[in-house]
Amino acid sequence: MSHKRLARSRRDFLRNAGSGIGAFALASLLDRDGFLLPKAAAAPPPDPLAPRKPHFKPTAKSIIWLFIEGGPSHLDLFDPKPKLAELAGQPMPASFGKVVTAMGTSSNTLMPSKRTWKQHGQSGIWMSDWLPEMARHADDMTVFRACWADGLNHVGSVCQMNTCSILAGRPALGSWVMYGLGSANQNLPSFVVLTDAGEVVGGPKNWSSGFLPATYQGTQFRNSGAPILDLQPPETIGKQQQRGRLDLLKTLNQHFDSDKPEDTELEARVNAYELAYRMQAAGPEAVDLTQETAATKSLYGIDEEATSRFGTNCLLARRLVERGVRFIELYCGSGSGWDAHTNIEGNHSKMCRASDKPIAGLLTDLKARGLLEDTLVVWGGEFGRTPFNERGDGRDHNPWGFSMWMAGGGIKPGQTIGATDEIGLRGVDERTHVTDIHATILHALGLNHVNVTFLHNGRSERPTIVTGEVIQKAFA
Repeated sequence: MSHKRLARSRRDFLRNAGSGIGAFALASLLDRDGFLLPKAAAAPPPDPLAPRKPHFKPTAKSIIWLFIEGGPSHLDLFDPKPKLAELAGQPMPASFGKVVTAMGTSSNTLMPSKRTWKQHGQSGIWMSDWLPEMARHADDMTVFRACWADGLNHVGSVCQMNTCSILAGRPALGSWVMYGLGSANQNLPSFVVLTDAGEVVGGPKNWSSGFLPATYQGTQFRNSGAPILDLQPPETIGKQQQRGRLDLLKTLNQHFDSDKPEDTELEARVNAYELAYRMQAAGPEAVDLTQETAATKSLYGIDEEATSRFGTNCLLARRLVERGVRFIELYCGSGSGWDAHTNIEGNHSKMCRASDKPIAGLLTDLKARGLLEDTLVVWGGEFGRTPFNERGDGRDHNPWGFSMWMAGGGIKPGQTIGATDEIGLRGVDERTHVTDIHATILHALGLNHVNVTFLHNGRSERPTIVTGEVIQKAFA
């Protein structure tokens, strides 16, 4: 065979290469239209809500977060400051430093609390007379007196208390819990949100899944009737017909989604359809308070106008915990109801009246049913209030030192952790940042916050971003 016969021209090479590429294209078209032999069936995608094992033995199975929206005044509820009475009406001493608040600077005068204070229980935890019912549970609580956050306004601060960031876009804590542990009840959402009045400041971003798959976002419930609007199909559509429609829709969606693994929205929609179908039976039953006795309803204050709305939500939280819902967030004063820039006496009197009995009823009921051992109850808002007045009879936002408490779920009862300075402006001892609160809650659920990670934009993200420490002293 001659050397000339073996030689290939550039034209020959391009012609042969083009034929090969054309063959690939033809095969793709034939496969798309179903003319090639069928492939082996692909394994179904893993269920993103399947229960998963925690990192270590948990002390809690569920979280009930009583979100006191608007900024409750620690100085009038949990943190008495005799020094404020001594300095009443005086400018804040320079030794405490200049403070720039949401509404200006610390140019107003110091304002003492008008409340009557007592120590309660064997633990001697201080509470004001605004919380007579909760005071009966002092020995069940750990009060954190030196909490601090980074935001000055409600939008950023409510967002941070939910997501650890004052900037929107990160997953809520409830979403991280779902991502880490999955669902314990396939017929109900694992992250439920209940509001009592207006729209939560910042809206649904506070229970968004952020960059996590959309399946993990929170679900807002109504507190009567069908938990979610438009859940029930028209009466003309039977169960068999609805099931067939959902199966067809699921098949079409999965076919469309098969080559788009990075897009979680469609998968979330499919899961939402299936969950909604299952919830048509489980959801209304979960919120059906006719199953509760009159004594139980009275315990929560449902038979009183002032406490009926939040009491209903607290009772729903107990019912959801019984049904395996992992994370329930109850907003008290949704729409910044506790935001007392003026008339703090009138504002907090009203808000405490609406929430004190329902919260005490919740703790009593959980304890009586043996649920408090496995349920971590968290009380707190986005920040506290300043020791100096605003507009004469109100208090400004204070993210530098405020109070929160936890009860149940393995928390050591009857103790106070941390302290603010003499006037309650800043945390000075055993300070507790928002990220520490989140790390501690995850720890109670058996999750190491450092090891709960999700790869996003090339970075391994975690619930507490890059900080946060478990408050070991909080646990029994």
